[in-house]
Amino acid sequence: MDPNTFNSFLSQISPEPLRVIDDTIPLSSYVSIDISENQAQLHQFDVTSSKDWEVFINDYLKKHEAQVAYGGYLETRDIYKRSKHFNKSDKETERNIHLGMDFWAAEETAILAPLDGKIHSFRDNIQFGDYGPTIILEHHIQGIRFFTLYGHLIRESITNLEVGQSFSKGQIIAALGAPEVNGDYAPHLHFQIIRDMQAYYGDFPGVCSKKNLDKFKELCPDPNLLLKVFNGTPIF
Repeated sequence: MDPNTFNSFLSQISPEPLRVIDDTIPLSSYVSIDISENQAQLHQFDVTSSKDWEVFINDYLKKHEAQVAYGGYLETRDIYKRSKHFNKSDKETERNIHLGMDFWAAEETAILAPLDGKIHSFRDNIQFGDYGPTIILEHHIQGIRFFTLYGHLIRESITNLEVGQSFSKGQIIAALGAPEVNGDYAPHLHFQIIRDMQAYYGDFPGVCSKKNLDKFKELCPDPNLLLKVFNGTPIF
């Protein structure tokens, strides 16, 4: 299936928004956020510090009377410069373009399966700046197989999982982890759609380089095609 056809398929799965964050939080309590390298506000604190990020996110949520801040697909971000896991000297190969959608919310916020699925794989990706505990679901809809990734979870989320274990749409699958277990980030969910897992297991690149962007845009389409939560331009 070509990328355009797959994107159309994703957008038609549900006419209504699909939830990956605790559904007791109304969508009216969501606010979009832009944390790309061009945002001047991000030069006013230490972006290498997860504690400073928590203060920034919490202040942003308070300012907008929101509980969840979301966004980030294909953002070019400076935050990854702090980790050798992403940082390269060559700008063409430096991995700094974000391939998923982030949902910034309180630690231990429940994470939901947006669709019926089963566990493809899971892993604690412990390298600094990585996902931390990660779950990947496999979905089969209308004869089409694809995958969704959930990163930056609490460790308990993967303690009793089994490959092949089924989850229903709306079922709690995990919760958001604290910085000390989630790769050293302010609490948030990294949600990503993956067309083909290739040889990856319990992991998949969530950030790519400019050089490889076209390839990964095809592998990882915009999550908002499925979730339908984006409703405006981020404001500071």
